[in-house]
Amino acid sequence: MNPNPKYEALLSDLKSLGRVVLAFSGGVDSTFLLRAAREVLGDNLKAVTILSPYIPKWEIEEAKQLVAELGVAYEIIEAPLIDSIRFNPEDRCYLCKTAVFSLIKENAARGGYDTVIDGTNFDDIQDYRPGLRALGELGVKSPLREAGLTKAEIRALSKELGLPTWDKPPYACLLTRIPYGSELKAEDFEKIERAETFMMSLGFRAIRVRCHGDLARLEVAREDRSRLFDEALMDRISAKLKEFGFRYVSLDLAGYRTGSLNEAIGAASRANSETPASSANSKNSAEAAG
Repeated sequence: MNPNPKYEALLSDLKSLGRVVLAFSGGVDSTFLLRAAREVLGDNLKAVTILSPYIPKWEIEEAKQLVAELGVAYEIIEAPLIDSIRFNPEDRCYLCKTAVFSLIKENAARGGYDTVIDGTNFDDIQDYRPGLRALGELGVKSPLREAGLTKAEIRALSKELGLPTWDKPPYACLLTRIPYGSELKAEDFEKIERAETFMMSLGFRAIRVRCHGDLARLEVAREDRSRLFDEALMDRISAKLKEFGFRYVSLDLAGYRTGSLNEAIGAASRANSETPASSANSKNSAEAAG
């Protein structure tokens, strides 16, 4: 791999952290961070994945496979749906991150680990992602962000390192498929996961099935929209998603965009989410907006 100042800075930072637990999702960022951390920490590194009702089963399986391939110590922590987010409030990411990373920190402390890290990157500060405040309050470090590594740089470096996730589409937990203020139900998570898995099986890599009660609103990549104007394919998708539990199936004509359900959040809500440490052009962020 060609020398890269940001990558070297990342390795130096990681080496200084002692024994480390990495919150691992199996996505582009956390896989790259796991590979880098393994390079300098070796046996002083453990990956932890959260198993919750709103994390797709296929994502857990992918995470397990990636960790096994990289040869890192690994643990899955079960995290139930917490009552404070049952009606999907606008600050759900803050509440969820607080609960989830508290569990991870407790796990790290029991194992004698010094630091908990996550895969937040430098680009993640540009959207409404209030989980960043929770990470700051809990003392969770984000080495990719601190090294100034952007998503594009992480993908390029991942490709150089031969990581299979270098071109993996962005993904986020299933909470991001449900409008704010809606009650979270296990059956909705299940039908969303089944619907998205089916759409991926048809070749739609960037897909979001937004759940508005019994209506599914499909967001596909803009370049994939024309594929859906095929009557046989539309009939097949409609029938399958109704089989999964939706009554109506619609297509969002604007296509997939990150955090489309955040469009309903007003400017005041966004402003209120800022932490004292945030700059004028730096939104709270820790998780994929979906």
